[in-house]
Amino acid sequence: MDYLKKYNEWLESNEIDEETKEELRKIKNDEEEIKDRFYKELEFGTAGLRGVVGAGTNRMNKYTVGKATQGLANYIIKNNAQDRGVAVAYDSRHMSKEFSRLACLILNANGIKTYRFESLRPTPELSYTVRKLNCVSGIVITASHNPPKYNGYKVYWEDGAQISYPVDDEITKEVNSVTSYSEIKQLQEKEAVEKGLYNTIGEGIDNKYIQYLKSISLNPEIIKREADNLKIVYTPLHGTGGKLAERILKELGFSKVYTVKEQAEPNGDFPTVAYPNPEDPAAFDLALKLAKEVDADIVIANDPDADRIGLHVKDNKTGKYVLFNGNMIGLTVADYLITQKREKGLLDKNSALIKTIVSSNMTDRICEKNNVALFEVLTGFKNIAAKIKEFEKNNTYKCIMGFEESYGCLVGDEVRDKDGIAALMLLSEAAAFYKNKGLTLWDNMKEMYEKYGYYKESQIAIVLEGADGAQKIKNMMEDLRINSPEIISDNKVLKIRDYLNGTIKNIKESKTDEEELPKSNVLYFELENDYWVAVRPSGTEPKIKFYMGVKGNDLEDAENKLNKLTDGVRKLIK
Repeated sequence: MDYLKKYNEWLESNEIDEETKEELRKIKNDEEEIKDRFYKELEFGTAGLRGVVGAGTNRMNKYTVGKATQGLANYIIKNNAQDRGVAVAYDSRHMSKEFSRLACLILNANGIKTYRFESLRPTPELSYTVRKLNCVSGIVITASHNPPKYNGYKVYWEDGAQISYPVDDEITKEVNSVTSYSEIKQLQEKEAVEKGLYNTIGEGIDNKYIQYLKSISLNPEIIKREADNLKIVYTPLHGTGGKLAERILKELGFSKVYTVKEQAEPNGDFPTVAYPNPEDPAAFDLALKLAKEVDADIVIANDPDADRIGLHVKDNKTGKYVLFNGNMIGLTVADYLITQKREKGLLDKNSALIKTIVSSNMTDRICEKNNVALFEVLTGFKNIAAKIKEFEKNNTYKCIMGFEESYGCLVGDEVRDKDGIAALMLLSEAAAFYKNKGLTLWDNMKEMYEKYGYYKESQIAIVLEGADGAQKIKNMMEDLRINSPEIISDNKVLKIRDYLNGTIKNIKESKTDEEELPKSNVLYFELENDYWVAVRPSGTEPKIKFYMGVKGNDLEDAENKLNKLTDGVRKLIK
């Protein structure tokens, strides 16, 4: 019972403060709660930490945040980069402000400059800031779209991207080498300021970020033409997006922007939603209510750190609002960017689009038709950013856009993470552009289906929390590897890509080849009829995700085929 031993060690340790011990004493008779808090260390994994806020080794608290920051500081010092500094931002979640301040003071105690935003800011602005200030690293305190009890700690490197191999491995080693909380250094804020180590930033960076967003606008004259006609409803879902979202839309000229008042103010409890995630249709309830009142053309939501975006579009024929999934959002932005750049003679011969392996295959058709190079990477924007870095290093391609099905996209290469503010701006601009032609974004989406093919995708996410849940997820992946299906929903499996083991199994030829696949715990099933299924554990949440896609003869046929494939995938879940 190592978790009980760890629990008692915290209660007896001189390194743990009395307030934390009191929180732990309250659960002394709840062994399951003790187990969940202490059965492991909160892992420094996908770009950092993410977990429930509270006392314990498997929780987000000042000790786990302190250990991560001291490890990061040690790595920065080993690379003699302390003078370049670290940019720090935070969202509206509980303890975000406190954790961001703590991180700065720990870095300062190690002689490392910090540039902390004066108040909460979106994650994409942090990515932009790292590059703009030539920082060696960046930290944003956020749990993105997770439920209110969570918070997180994401680390970025000098290219403005979330840390990736080999830097992530090297920082993780430094974090794990901090074995005692007494090793964590900390300065008082007054002393850190006096030494020029603790610096506050804000409006100046906002202005530069807004100017950057304006620079990627393609049809400002059409925005002015349709500014009084296009009605936009927006919600930041109690998060960081409101200030900059409203500002960029106003400065571009949009005059009919309606923000959901009940969700406009930052609030870590997210009181009006069960789950502050624009992927969840229920998160749009208040926004859709307002949309019907004002007869809005589009309804947009950002998640709490404003890196993701959700969208509903009014169908003028039925009067109903159509929910766009993450693929539809990414495809809409991609097609608008590429076709408008091509029409204006701005599409370079070396233009490239980057998508993840679980994103829509319609992307391939868009790129083929417009002669744009397409690159496919593993899920996660750090992999998209790594590909952009590779382009720069080899002086080959110029990234026009990157996107993944999980409601995120970036435009250009100034921001190296999901940018929900840029996406909001371009979706609003695209809506004005098509409205000028007498079309809605839904009308345009239907035209895209006719032009490129009736591709439809879906996802099943299963939440399995705690130690038992983690083991179940591990068992499910192992079972799918050992007992791989040869048929899913009446469709033969042609090939199985195993990214963890670096193999591609050809079912028809009964052979398995070793391939240089990027290493990740992912299984990808290529099916006949242009169907596909992919399975992976989430890197940031206690979930296992099943992705699937089909191609139909028309929208109804594609929907029917997708429903049937989804039913087939459910039968795989044990």
